[in-house]
Amino acid sequence: MTHEPTGGDLSRLRQLNAATVLRALRGDRPLTLTELSKRTGLSRASTEDVARDLLGRGWVTEVSPAEGTVGRPARRYRYHAEAGRLLGVDVGGHKVLALVTDLEGEVLSQARIAVSPEAGRRERLAGLDECVAAALAGAGVKAGQIWSTGVATTGLVDGTGKVMLSDSLPEWTGVELAAHLRRLVSGPVRVENDCKLAALAETWHGVARYAKDVVFLLAGLRTGAGLIIDGKLHRGFANWSGEIGALPAAGWLRAPEHLRGWLGSGEEVERVFLAARDGDREAMRAVRGYVRDIAVGASALVLTLDPELVVIGGGFSRSADVLVEPLRRELDRWCLRTPEIRVSAFADLGVALGAVRLALEEVDSTLYNGPDLASPTLFLRV
Repeated sequence: MTHEPTGGDLSRLRQLNAATVLRALRGDRPLTLTELSKRTGLSRASTEDVARDLLGRGWVTEVSPAEGTVGRPARRYRYHAEAGRLLGVDVGGHKVLALVTDLEGEVLSQARIAVSPEAGRRERLAGLDECVAAALAGAGVKAGQIWSTGVATTGLVDGTGKVMLSDSLPEWTGVELAAHLRRLVSGPVRVENDCKLAALAETWHGVARYAKDVVFLLAGLRTGAGLIIDGKLHRGFANWSGEIGALPAAGWLRAPEHLRGWLGSGEEVERVFLAARDGDREAMRAVRGYVRDIAVGASALVLTLDPELVVIGGGFSRSADVLVEPLRRELDRWCLRTPEIRVSAFADLGVALGAVRLALEEVDSTLYNGPDLASPTLFLRV
């Protein structure tokens, strides 16, 4: 007996075809109908119907033919990344950083507010408010035009966006961070650990975008890790994955003391790396001590996951020229196979970019898995 498709079946099929076309267009050059048909496996007629529908809804735009084109040019389409705006926020020990981007992660505006490491909850949240407002103003975007927001913070975070534990930010344990952001902007808000989001940024637009298994090390006065397994961010059962630094034997807690021991009172840590780069023996010894300690925990992660890459990011990644080779030698000592070591190109923007990617995941979930493919205005606050 032949099954006749019902109205619901046809509606779902149209949605799946539209999602397939959108995925083909995102992050790629403009494509013709013929190219889209080959890329998606849809017939040319179906591809044309879907493209026309997406064009009418505002998800794609038609690209003008190049100047000097002879004859009737083929119609080309691209994903309309400008249809929406995303917000990514990094709440750190010394700063709050906010990015406003389009739907492809192109940064339209960024704002940075310095915050004292000793600042309490109220002062840090006030800095967060100021930073978000400045980023929105810089992009010419109103709070109601933000489709989705991702927030990165130190510490352990639960599924509601509450900071369950933070031992590096005063009065930060228990902060309802997602609820606070919902008072500032529209759309859903997701909160995640900063190391995990920095790892997510690397697999999205960074040096690990073609790798499936990655150990990301956030190197700074605080060391953390984010794990990518089979191309996906690994969170673990209770969202505590990568927290090997909590184990004293891993060495991450004591590692910064090697650097502080070389510094004079009030000096910035970067001075150690500058001196080591210039050949100062005591500074070089301090850097080697730091690397030896972080290599213990890093080796444990490498031996457990056997990753393709180890990526170094965070504030100390700017001094990778004096860190990478000592780290490689230490990993050679302990690991059965030392993975390739790469340095993030994001410097201290990586965490905020990962927060943007988190926000985009929320949009994608609504876009691809919702009951219907609505127009972009669905995401706007009215």
